[in-house]
Amino acid sequence: MARKTLMYTAFAFGLGALFTTGCAQYRAKQAEQTYPPVGQFVDVAGKRVHYVQDGTGPHLILLHGAGGNLREFTFDLMERLTDRYTVTAFDRPGLGYTDRVPGIENGPLSTEGASPQSQATMLREASEALGITDPIIAGHSFGGIVAYAWAVEDLDQTSPANAKAVVSLAGVTMPWPNGLGSYYTINGSAFGGAVTIPLISAFVPETVVQSRIEETFAPQNAPEGYAAHIGADLTLRPDTFRANIRQVNTLRPHVVDLSARYDELELPIEIVHGTADTTVPINIHAEEVIKIVPSVNLVRLDGIGHMPHHTNPDETIAAIDRAAERASLR
Repeated sequence: MARKTLMYTAFAFGLGALFTTGCAQYRAKQAEQTYPPVGQFVDVAGKRVHYVQDGTGPHLILLHGAGGNLREFTFDLMERLTDRYTVTAFDRPGLGYTDRVPGIENGPLSTEGASPQSQATMLREASEALGITDPIIAGHSFGGIVAYAWAVEDLDQTSPANAKAVVSLAGVTMPWPNGLGSYYTINGSAFGGAVTIPLISAFVPETVVQSRIEETFAPQNAPEGYAAHIGADLTLRPDTFRANIRQVNTLRPHVVDLSARYDELELPIEIVHGTADTTVPINIHAEEVIKIVPSVNLVRLDGIGHMPHHTNPDETIAAIDRAAERASLR
C-alpha cells in the first residue's frame, strides 16, 4: 500500500510538473508573439544582443532596470532625444531578446547571476561592433550599476566605447544594509528555479503584473499606455525570470567591489533620483555616492518615486544634456 501511494504521489507530481511546464511555455510563446523584437541584433562571442538605434549626434546608450527590456525607453524617452543624440537602447543580457552572458549557467537548478561587470563587458563589445564611440551611458535602476561598472572597467582598459559620462536614473550605486526579502531568496535558490518560478510563470494573473507596475511608479501613476507597451510578460518567461531574479539576488557583492573603486572615477556623472523612491532609496544610494565621487551632480526630485525618466522627462533630459556638455560632447 505504501509503495502504491508513493507511486501515485510521484505520478501526480509528474503530471503537475508537465502541466505547469506546458502552461509556462504557452504563455511565453504568447508573450513573444505579442511583443516581438523591435530592433536588430549584433553578435558578441556567439551571443545575440538586441538593440534599437536611432538619431544623430553624440552617442547615448540607454540601459533598463531589473525585470525590464529596451521597450522601457522606446515608450517615450528615446524619441525626445534622437534629434541631438545617436541613441542606442540595449536589452541587457538575459532579458528581453538578448542572450545571457557567455559562461553563465541557465539551468533550472543554477543560482548564478550575471554580474554588472560581465554585462557591461558584453554590451561594450556590442557597442564596439556597432561603431559606437565616446558614449554617454545612462542607466535606470539595475541599469545604473551596469553604467557604473562600465565606467570602472574603463579605468583598466582603452576602448573606443569607453564611457565619456554616466547618467544614473534612480540607479543602484551603493551596497544596501539588509537582505532583499523572501521573494528573491526563494526564487533565486535552486528550489525556486525548478519549482516556484515555473509556477509563477505559468499562473500569475495579469492583475498582479499590473499591480507590480503601479508599485514601481508609486507614489505617481504609470502613464497611460505604458503597461500595454512595455511587454512585462516577456519577463515572466521562465528563462528570463530566472536570469532576472539571479542577477538581483547575487548583486550586492558586486556592488561592494565596484564601490571600492568609485574614488578613482573622474568622468562626469549626473544623477536624477526621487526622494520618495522606495525601490532604490536615495539615502542609501545617490546620497552616499556623492560623498565619494567629486564629479557627481545629484538632482533630487521631491516626492518622486522610482521612474523619473517617465514622471520627470524634462529633468532627465536636462541631466543627459549636462553630461554631454561636461564631457565636451556638445
